[in-house]
Amino acid sequence: MKTSRRQYDEKFKMMAVNLSVAKGSIKTTAAELGIAAQLLTRWRQERLTPTGKVATQGAQLSGEQQEILRLKKELRQAELERDILKKAVSIFSRNDGKYSDL
Repeated sequence: MKTSRRQYDEKFKMMAVNLSVAKGSIKTTAAELGIAAQLLTRWRQERLTPTGKVATQGAQLSGEQQEILRLKKELRQAELERDILKKAVSIFSRNDGKYSDL
């Protein structure tokens, strides 16, 4: 039995790459789109420039779009730091006597 390979158009590939860059996670983006994570990884490698930005097809991002991308990146970083601090607080607030002088 011969299986046919799914073909994805360039518009879908670019959308998937942009979404994975915005979310910061290839695995969750691939799961949401119903594609293999390895496939999305390859698309990202083909379309990302050395600076880490998505190579668009001749179109430059406007100042507002660049600002939005920058702010999304800062938000991801702040959320990551917040999550780490939440975990640290939960570890140190346990009442098992390991982290206090009592």
